[in-house]
Amino acid sequence: MPSPRANRIGLTAYCTRAGDHNDLAMAGALSVGRTLSDRLGIPVATIGEPETALNAAWAAEIAAAKPALSELIDHMEGLFSQQRAPLLALSRCAASLATLPVVMRHRPDTCVVWLDAHGDLNTPSTSPTGYLGGMALAGPAGLWNSGFGDGLPLASIILVGARDLDPAEQALVDANMLKLVPPSGDSPAQLRTALGGRPAYVHLDCDVLEPGIVPTDYRVPGGFTLAELGDLCRVLAEVEIVGIEIAEFENAWAENGLPASPSALLDALEPAIARLG
Repeated sequence: MPSPRANRIGLTAYCTRAGDHNDLAMAGALSVGRTLSDRLGIPVATIGEPETALNAAWAAEIAAAKPALSELIDHMEGLFSQQRAPLLALSRCAASLATLPVVMRHRPDTCVVWLDAHGDLNTPSTSPTGYLGGMALAGPAGLWNSGFGDGLPLASIILVGARDLDPAEQALVDANMLKLVPPSGDSPAQLRTALGGRPAYVHLDCDVLEPGIVPTDYRVPGGFTLAELGDLCRVLAEVEIVGIEIAEFENAWAENGLPASPSALLDALEPAIARLG
């Protein structure tokens, strides 16, 4: 018989391609999902299987990922229709192209707390690299048509820990189109103010942390420690948490390396996870 919490939380691992530079985050998502399953005593549903990364431009990546992302959309719709809170282990941030429009359809009162070293607010016309992950938040915000929907107002976005913004992204911040909470000693207080008591849907890219703490693709100095991430999660736990997605945890520090554990990361996230559902 499922536990009472199993009826409130929909634990899911999206463990296939979504704009990958390498294969490590697909296995990483499966590891995060299974570790959460063991901790919470609830089953984990899986979407897709690890494949060889394409490491291609955005159009090729989105075409390859479309079947799995469409399955993720259907799965998210099912969770909300069952009144279950999503707890997602995602391979890459680009999977948010599918998740966030569903959240907005069901909970338009929600703000998206985007914990990431980057803004991910580029479009195909503004991106310096053509990397799909750098457009992951811009699609749901309606800045470009990803084919997976939109509906996320810029005013409902709180960037937390962003410190590597491209010009088009910085222009949005400078115009006060969305909130930015940079990494600093008073980030928790700034986050509390930015939330203003609103419900939150939480996205974590592991590169929001200081490099060297967990294995992830991008390594941008000046990030949070695990203790600081825990402080932010305690602030998030003061409001309703509609869902949580954890992205970009790579399963090893190098290709063919020994598997890395997500346990320390999940310890830091525990205050937010405990509030979920």
